[in-house]
Amino acid sequence: MLKIENLTVSYGGIEALKGIDLEVPEGSIVTLIGANGAGKSTTLRTIMGLVKCKSGKITYKGEDITGAPSPSIVAKGITLVPEGRRVFPDLTVLENLKIGAYLRNDHAQIKKDLEWVYELFPRLKERSWQLAGTLSGGEQQMLAVGRALMSRPKIMMMDEPSLGLAPLIVKSIFSIIQEINKNGVTILLIEQNANMALRIADWGYVLETGKIVLAGKGQDLLQNEDVKSAYLGKKKEKKD
Repeated sequence: MLKIENLTVSYGGIEALKGIDLEVPEGSIVTLIGANGAGKSTTLRTIMGLVKCKSGKITYKGEDITGAPSPSIVAKGITLVPEGRRVFPDLTVLENLKIGAYLRNDHAQIKKDLEWVYELFPRLKERSWQLAGTLSGGEQQMLAVGRALMSRPKIMMMDEPSLGLAPLIVKSIFSIIQEINKNGVTILLIEQNANMALRIADWGYVLETGKIVLAGKGQDLLQNEDVKSAYLGKKKEKKD
């Protein structure tokens, strides 16, 4: 569904991505894990057209979308839940959600999708007239996800959805990600909580300093000794 081939991105002469390849099959949850500065966010921002690549190719359903403007990428069905939520603090919850549907004019379906978002996040319905800036961190993350869903995405990319949230809220967010996926939305997830991400992922990639160094099924990567020691806080077993 989404394919990246030999993607290279440079910032001021420094290569943030060094010729990476990855695929996101339709209907799957794919996660990209790695340390800060590995190039995870750069990958998503390049897919969205927010960052220009030096070389390489991004295709979506066989169509080359490399360097396409962000609005046209959203219109094709790809959306991004950015790191740090980025809600509009001086607008209400409902206004934030409606902004997610700004490229749409199918009003009856927008109303249905709003109800679906409220089903997923009852807290947002309770607070629909509250200013987004007054919500808790967890509620703002719910709002950021809900806003992305209002564009009716076929692929939803998420950048660190659990960052700075309490463990109970994190668990809830990951359950919601699985529920969204069951409703037919393909997920590309960037997450520092590698344990949670790999548990729900069909496939995972490990990114280190701009290069993909490992790829495999989520459950297989969970059991990988290098992944355990680097990202899951478990010491590597010593062999006699």
